[in-house]
Parts: sequence; structure tokens; C-alpha cells
Amino acid sequence: MWNKTDPEESFRNTVIWVAAAVVAAALVGVGVYYRFHKPHPAPVAASAAIPPPATSAPTPLPGAQQAPAVQNPVPPAAAAASAKPLPPLNDSDSVVLAALDGLIGHPAVTRFLVPKNIIRRVVVTVDNLPRAKIAADLRPIQPTAGSTLVDRQGGITLLSARNYARYTPFVDVVSKLDVNSLAQLYFRLYPLFQQAYESLGYPGKYFNDRLVAAIDSLLATPTVSAPVTLVRPNVFWQYSDPKLEALPAGQKLLIRMGPQNAAIIEAKLRAFRALIAKPPR
Repeated sequence: MWNKTDPEESFRNTVIWVAAAVVAAALVGVGVYYRFHKPHPAPVAASAAIPPPATSAPTPLPGAQQAPAVQNPVPPAAAAASAKPLPPLNDSDSVVLAALDGLIGHPAVTRFLVPKNIIRRVVVTVDNLPRAKIAADLRPIQPTAGSTLVDRQGGITLLSARNYARYTPFVDVVSKLDVNSLAQLYFRLYPLFQQAYESLGYPGKYFNDRLVAAIDSLLATPTVSAPVTLVRPNVFWQYSDPKLEALPAGQKLLIRMGPQNAAIIEAKLRAFRALIAKPPR
């Protein structure tokens, strides 16, 4: 759902940012969804020196609960390849900002990114993309300008095609993104992503597996033929089709962005997934 006044604009596609800067859609965020929903913040725990889980778990003691196996391990030498050690998670923003300046350019970083707690925000958003709602207060991307545009046909309300253009500036940045460079940056920073993920309350679970699952959810977004009809039973817009309204938050976001924007995001997501996921046997 999304608000008629403006909370719907506070999300710019975490899906998008996971794909775009995973450090992003998201960066399926990601950043349109937040403006469509009331905030549902996820907990953020204090930083702790939590090492990334091993790609193979030791044999558990009899009766002990075995941690889930890692499905998509990150190259173990990726972070070690950096000449400089990684900063503590709570002090990592300057490193991430500098890296993203080189990846997508300082103007894009300044325009689109929320510059505080970047890795924590990305991790929360990635975790929420396959869910019903996203933690709006922890978005990694600045709110989208403007309000949701609708068209009226008699007594029917349609999501206007004019609305799609509001997302074009961000999608343009995504379209120029070098996914190979993005993947190398992600691998280098991975211990910080893992630490942030475990601090959310997932000890022993592997963030890269969750990221791959979030991307797969986005890529499973159904194709929706125009027009997309809306209803507003209270102060929030909703899809009139109950099946669309019941979709995960990230999928509803891609539909609202319009088919051309969604196609660009999905292409980048596929390319990025191929670099971070274990190849099928």
C-alpha cells in the first residue's frame, strides 16, 4: 500500500539499491516502497566483533542443533586481498562512501544515498525485500521526489504511466553500473555485511544466502499488463487485485516502477547474481 500524501515516496527501491550498490536493491530497494508505506523499523543491534561464518560447519555434538549449510559462499580471500584492513562496522561509512564515489560517481552518491549506517541499512532492506513490509526508517536510499501519480477513468483509479518517470534518474544510474566492480566491492566488504546481518538476530546464518534469496524473489516478479488499477480503502493506496497486493514488498515495488524500469533493474540483478551465487551443478 502507499499513502496519498507522501510517505509512499520515502522508498527508492531497496531492490534497486541492492542491485545498484548493494552496499544497494534491492540496492531492490532499492527506493520507492518506503513512500508507499508506514514505517516498520527493524531492530539494529550494536556493533560486535562477529566473524563471518565458516563455509563448512564443524560436526555438531550429539543433540546439538546444526546451523544451516552455506549455499552461496563468498570467495574466502576476497576481503584479505585488500591492502587495507576493514574498519569496524560502526565506523565503515567513510570507506563505503569513498568506494561508491568511485563506482557510481560522487553526484549520484550524494543525490541518492543516505550516508549514515549504510551497511546496516542495506542489510535490513535486503532481509525485508521478500517480506510483506520493509523497514522504512532504515532505508539506504533518499526518498523519491514527488507524489504518486494516478489517472481516473470513470470510477476506476489507475497507476499512471507518468509515475514511472519519477524513478528514471535512479534507474539511469543502475543501468551504467559495472556489476563486476560492484561484486568485487561487495566481496571486499563482506565481513561487515555478515556482521550486520548476524547483529539483526541471525547468528550463524549467512548474509550472502539471504541476498541471493532476495534477488530471486525480485526476479520472480510477475509480469503485469497495464493498466494497473488501484483502490484506497483508507488513507493508503492498494492494488485492487488481491493477488498483486499480497506479493512481497520488493515485487510490488518493481511493478510500480513500470515495465521498462523494472526490466533494467532485473537485468542488473541477474548479472550480479551470477557473480555472487554458487553456479548450479
